[in-house]
Amino acid sequence: QAQMVESGGGSVQSGGSLRLSCAASGYSATANCWGWFRQAPGKEREGVARFERDGSTTYAAPVKGRFTISRDNAKNTLYLQMDSLKPEDTAMYYCAAEDSVYGRTWYGGCRFGFWGQGTQVTVSS
Repeated sequence: QAQMVESGGGSVQSGGSLRLSCAASGYSATANCWGWFRQAPGKEREGVARFERDGSTTYAAPVKGRFTISRDNAKNTLYLQMDSLKPEDTAMYYCAAEDSVYGRTWYGGCRFGFWGQGTQVTVSS
């Protein structure tokens, strides 16, 4: 059974930083790619960053240069370091892992199907 649990969300002022963590277990820990997504109120979920097992990464244009995705293989934990946060970064953030069979969300060439419960990030101006 795949399980992913996010933590690290919170409220910060514009220009601040947060680090999100996502502990993976089960199949999600052995997937070939992992990612972070976000969904703001009234908007569709969007991909933020993707990390592949070979270490390659992809970032959405609005966060490139400000966010960094990484993974600690020994801890089976995915991270998203978010710097220079802006009010428009306010959203629920979700981590996800590849599900090559049943995944229904494509981003950066990966097919995502395992999801965490989400962690709220709020950036005030």
